[in-house]
Amino acid sequence: MEKKEGAPPYNILFEHAACGLAVANADGVLLHINFTLSRWLGYEPADLVGKPRIQDLFSVGARVFHQTHCVPLLQVQGSVAEVQIEMVHQDRNRIPVLMNVVRRRHDETVLDEFAFFVANDRRSYERELLSARKRAENELTARLTAEHKLREMNEQLKLADRRKDEFLATLAHELRNPLAPMRNVLEIFKLQAGNESTRSWALSVLDRQLHQLTHLVDDLMDVARITQGRMELRRQAVDLRTILVVASEDVRGMMGAASHKFDVDLPEEAMMADVDPTRITQVIVNLLTNAAKYTPQGGRIILRAKHEKAEAVVSVSDTGIGIPEESLATVFDMFSQLSPALERSQGGLGIGLALVRGLVHLHDGSVSVASQGAGKGSEFTVRLPLTEATTQAVASKVSEATAQAFRILVIDDNIDAAQSMTMALELLGYEAQTAHDGHIGLQSAERFQPDVILLDIGLPDLNGYEVARRIRSSRFGKDMFLIAATGWGQEADKQLALDAGFDCHLTKPVDFNKLQEVLVQRLGESRR
Repeated sequence: MEKKEGAPPYNILFEHAACGLAVANADGVLLHINFTLSRWLGYEPADLVGKPRIQDLFSVGARVFHQTHCVPLLQVQGSVAEVQIEMVHQDRNRIPVLMNVVRRRHDETVLDEFAFFVANDRRSYERELLSARKRAENELTARLTAEHKLREMNEQLKLADRRKDEFLATLAHELRNPLAPMRNVLEIFKLQAGNESTRSWALSVLDRQLHQLTHLVDDLMDVARITQGRMELRRQAVDLRTILVVASEDVRGMMGAASHKFDVDLPEEAMMADVDPTRITQVIVNLLTNAAKYTPQGGRIILRAKHEKAEAVVSVSDTGIGIPEESLATVFDMFSQLSPALERSQGGLGIGLALVRGLVHLHDGSVSVASQGAGKGSEFTVRLPLTEATTQAVASKVSEATAQAFRILVIDDNIDAAQSMTMALELLGYEAQTAHDGHIGLQSAERFQPDVILLDIGLPDLNGYEVARRIRSSRFGKDMFLIAATGWGQEADKQLALDAGFDCHLTKPVDFNKLQEVLVQRLGESRR
């Protein structure tokens, strides 16, 4: 066979093959051994050639096996394949190998050609294979078990979902019974020509009743959740003053319609508490609504808040019909009323105060009532635990922020949201203004020169991204701190805000404590 161009000489291939190679005569005397095998055994090739027999390099057990099995096979079939034996290193350590032997005749001489492969790596590989197989089997079993459980859970969810749909359908049907004719009457009056004053009066009555029915259903659902232990609170650290401002704005229209004098008295320092803002707002709105309902026209209602040790004390007092002494102990009970139904001119089913008590207790607080008697007004007091460490920290931050007199522009097309946010910011000492669309927001930003702009994304003319781009490209807005306030909170939405030039992204409803942290951080940066 001719040597191919570029290939190493055959003697190099033999000597440095990836396996041990040897040639012996029929008696086992070594005639040639390659460098690979001699290195494995700890010898030089010259130390072995012509001296020992090949079987002398085997362990005792391997020698016996060679003599009783390998030699007969070589004589009969001329080969032995993949026999696992042990060879002995010069230092007497044993080396597990796989042995292949072929017997060939060269002229008149019979030669045995040996090839050896060290079996250590193979054993490790086999162990790894077995381990991998075991892991795969375990993972498959776990996956099948998980899939079985998932199927069971899916079936349970489908059943629960079907029951929920049936419940909602039944609830919707029951609600339509009173709502449908009321809505029909509204439409008839809208279309009917006639006495304008009668028509307006009827419309206002129906509108009030629709609102009352909706409010009643909401309260019933919440009371049911509390009774069944299914009310879930979404607690967060908030300044209770912010909640009180929002609640007071919710009922200000009602107070005005009844010619009530409505005062709000809040402390200057922060009142931090770990509460669900929506539910505590609901508590305060219910108490204020209750006060407005039972206070005659021209009466006075006061919302107060103060610190008292480790508690926030919030009270709603009025100059209304008052509460007899014998009714004070039961006024918070479900369906409790001050007089029989036929004698009442105001009120619903008596669940509002029961809901207040349930929500306050869920917040580890308490609620109480005081009255001097019928016709002498009443006062409801809610006590909620304060987070003292947070209060001190935020109070110091607020003090730092107010010293700087930060200017903040709120751009939001939701007028109530914008005004309540502005009031809360002003309460904390910031100078704040509002704008309700993109174009007016741009004009206000240039005129007001705010330090910070809290910018809604979904505006009616220009969206918030476009407003941010225009502010950033203007000469007056390059250094303004822009905060995106939006209901879209995915990572892609945050990236869109950053690309448009915003410095920060907050998801609606804005966590006021988080906003305050952002503002204080911005204040610190501006001072450096």
